[in-house]
Amino acid sequence: MELDDEICLCFHVTKRKVVNYLRVERPRRAAQLSDCFGAGTGCGWCRKQLEALFQASVSGTQAGAEPSAAEYAERRRDYLRAGHGTPPG
Repeated sequence: MELDDEICLCFHVTKRKVVNYLRVERPRRAAQLSDCFGAGTGCGWCRKQLEALFQASVSGTQAGAEPSAAEYAERRRDYLRAGHGTPPG
């Protein structure tokens, strides 16, 4: 996943926005990433990815292997089709 790819597909929040938010705001909990343009407050799909970025930020390491943007979006479609979460709108 590249920096300009969307992590939160509901609210179109890019990885770059989240990484910068983590660097500048230094949230104390992953849940505070919702203050970054609403990330994680829609269908819930991106919460694990947001948590991974938060943990990497706290530990000063890189996040683990990430899927491509296309694969990430496809997995989200499967997640929604399975009845998990409801996107806003």
